[in-house]
Amino acid sequence: MREHDQQFKMECDLEIGEQGSNADALEKSLSWIGCVNRLKYSYHFEWLGRPIIQYPQDIVAMQELIWQVKPDLIIETGIAHGGSLIFSASMLAQLDICEAIEAGVSINPRESRRKVLGIDIDIRAHNRAAIEAHPMATRIQMIQGSSIAPDMIEQVHGIAAEYPRVLVCLDSNHTHDHVLAELEAYAPLVSAGSYCVVFDTIIEDMPESMFPDRPWGPGNNPKTAVWEYIRNHPEFEIDQSIPHKLLITVAPDGYLRRI
Repeated sequence: MREHDQQFKMECDLEIGEQGSNADALEKSLSWIGCVNRLKYSYHFEWLGRPIIQYPQDIVAMQELIWQVKPDLIIETGIAHGGSLIFSASMLAQLDICEAIEAGVSINPRESRRKVLGIDIDIRAHNRAAIEAHPMATRIQMIQGSSIAPDMIEQVHGIAAEYPRVLVCLDSNHTHDHVLAELEAYAPLVSAGSYCVVFDTIIEDMPESMFPDRPWGPGNNPKTAVWEYIRNHPEFEIDQSIPHKLLITVAPDGYLRRI
């Protein structure tokens, strides 16, 4: 890294640390999230034409992580409309293009080793059709079934064994028990220096009244699962620098780095 770039990054790191310790900024960010969550804010964004159902801030954070880690395989639980799969596939395509330019070679996208593996208990027919018709489809594999079923876990582990660098994103059923089971199943696949990103940990910080028709809520959600998993798995740590940088995120305590 060039000296002036390094200096700029050091300044940013200091500022991010100040953001993360600024009680007023944290309180106002959480209040804003609570307000717009009632308006289904995260449902209103697309990636390359498909609804992604994520906050723009977390999308940017995932872009940074993918560029940093340069994974060969991204595993995602929860597919919905497929925007996140399309996003991950497009980021992997960018990695291939940049590496080809650096090496001075041409690439055939259909021959790329990099892939996104999506798992969902119910892949709606219209969503599957839209994903399979997308230009990024050649990089995507979808499997239907429960992400915590033993046969599914075995199948995913078999696929992951072929890839040296793996990044995992968990975004399906948000109950404590389900997310903890997903962590036990898929976090071990994460490569050293890579991440397991657990979305919607923000549920713990929202009022119980926000989830009247859901089986999750404060005390029973992805963040409580993360806390329990981290206690027993010292090979992972919560990367606080990411939510401190974003301030607005659905994944506080949810960016887990394998060390």
